[in-house]
Amino acid sequence: MDASELLERYQAGERNFRNAQLTCADLNDANLLGVNLSGADLSGASLIDADLSGTDLSGANLFGADLLSTELLNADLSYANLSGAEMLGASLSDADLRGAVLLNANLRYANLSDVCLSRANLSFANLLGANLFGANLLGADLSYTNLFGADLFGANLLGADLSYANLFGTNLSYANLLGANIYYPTSLLAANLSGANLSSTNLNGADLSTATLTEAKLVDMYLQQENLQPSNLYHAKLSRLLNALSSRKLSDGDLSHRLHEPDV
Repeated sequence: MDASELLERYQAGERNFRNAQLTCADLNDANLLGVNLSGADLSGASLIDADLSGTDLSGANLFGADLLSTELLNADLSYANLSGAEMLGASLSDADLRGAVLLNANLRYANLSDVCLSRANLSFANLLGANLFGANLLGADLSYTNLFGADLFGANLLGADLSYANLFGTNLSYANLLGANIYYPTSLLAANLSGANLSSTNLNGADLSTATLTEAKLVDMYLQQENLQPSNLYHAKLSRLLNALSSRKLSDGDLSHRLHEPDV
């Protein structure tokens, strides 16, 4: 099946294109709301500015597809292969991406608010400036991912792997990072972790310089001594954390000189 045939059949009212072979198809600006493309092969396809809202793309192969500014609101992309996909500025609010593979995908400035990315593989993906407000990233692989300036306010990152990720200036306020791995040399420079749950999180060697940790929960957090040197914690906001540091494993570090009320 080629793009022309697909569009003709869609216009005629057909919606079931399960397992369709659409490799390298040109579907730019296409309106394909609510179609069933589950298991379809769209590798290398061009879907620039297309509207695929509500589409079933579960298990589809979108390897290397061009989804620049594509609308995928409420789409089902569970277990889809989006490795190497171009998704700059794509809109994926409320989409289901559980178990999806997004290795090396470009998601710069994409809207991923309230998406489900549980157990998804986002390793080496570029999420610079992306909106992940309230996203579910439970157990997701975010190793080596670029999250520079991304918004993950209230996101669920329980058990997620953020090792070697770039979290410079990332908004993680009120995010759930319980049991997450933020291992060396992950950068949290200028990151906002206000109100975040970092309990049982592995921050071994992570750079917290200038990070905001006001009212964060740090119960049983693992933090090596080098994280606590004055040079590493310069300007870090650690106010109102005294009661949250019970049962801490801080490898001989002393935060007492950092536990102060912010200047008024």
